[in-house]
Amino acid sequence: MRLLLLLTLLIWASPGLAVIETYEFDSTDLEERYFDLTAELRCPKCQNQNIADSNAPIAADLRKQLHTQLHAGKSDAEIADYMVQRYGEFVLYRPRWSGKTALLWLAPALLLIAALAILVAVLRRSGTSTQQLEQADRAELQDLLNVPRGTGERNSRD
Repeated sequence: MRLLLLLTLLIWASPGLAVIETYEFDSTDLEERYFDLTAELRCPKCQNQNIADSNAPIAADLRKQLHTQLHAGKSDAEIADYMVQRYGEFVLYRPRWSGKTALLWLAPALLLIAALAILVAVLRRSGTSTQQLEQADRAELQDLLNVPRGTGERNSRD
């Protein structure tokens, strides 16, 4: 009974552990930009979670910094530059084109080209082996047809 009571209390208390931040915005445009940017920025600690969904302390700091910069009149690009300067390209879900990220951006196209090349090579190889097999079958059929009927001779390969 005590265990059931303890579990019930823990379940009721769990929503109180969630972090709820409320920031005041001068306009709905700033609020929309805030929500868009929090969805686009990755939490440096949580690996694959944006700062809007993360409860990590660093994500809370990033949200606060983002709010401050939006009220200071910074553009989205300036805010992204600031975050990249502090945390690296990892903080962006869509990293910018650079020498370091070229492979990341080109990898899907390169993999598609490689897959198509392998498919063409396999199809060509199977096509030639089929043709060779057909030629061998035709030659064997011709040998069988050239054997006179009724003589009881068998092909030397059998």
